[in-house]
Amino acid sequence: MKHTKTPKPSTTYREIRAKHTPKTITVYQAYSPTIAIPALEAQTLVPPFSRSRMTWIKPSFLWMAYRSGWASKPNQEHVLAIEITREGFEWALRNSCLSHYTPGNDIERDEWQAKMRASPVRVQWDPERDLDLGFRPLNHRSIQIGLSAEAVGMYLDRWIVSITDVTGVMKKIEGLLKDGDVEGARACLPEETVYPLSEELQELLKMGRV
Repeated sequence: MKHTKTPKPSTTYREIRAKHTPKTITVYQAYSPTIAIPALEAQTLVPPFSRSRMTWIKPSFLWMAYRSGWASKPNQEHVLAIEITREGFEWALRNSCLSHYTPGNDIERDEWQAKMRASPVRVQWDPERDLDLGFRPLNHRSIQIGLSAEAVGMYLDRWIVSITDVTGVMKKIEGLLKDGDVEGARACLPEETVYPLSEELQELLKMGRV
């Protein structure tokens, strides 16, 4: 009798880890000095930042480090820690659409495409990165949230509580890693813990193991 192998369960999972308080959550964005410096002064994003374009926020400090090359890529020389209300963050999640279609979900491709076109928020899950200079990908999937249309205005005008420049911290961590001081670098990271979400939002975002 021929035996079939039982498929191994997936070890990849989606989880939001972030620096958060009972009322706020911190997300990260990287910009050029022409956008970052006025934002720090105004404590919100102001021109030449464009409200008409999609803007991506990331709760993971390490994913922001990976994306910006430790704040070294062109137009990403300043990394901003932007504290926003949890109410606003969860509104964004509740009104979001996944940016990639997954066959076998409870929605047909045409329906997903229509929802994505209508949604002011897109969600993307990408491999979280390890604390090393090569940014080794991990099994944990980290969330990116793209805001457009009405969501951008709400983000700028209602959700932002504070903006802080954390470029210096990011550069310090990079320097410690180059010196081989991994533990010292780890001690400088912001404390990011699992962000609690309702079962409704977890299902909407297709969280858990994938």
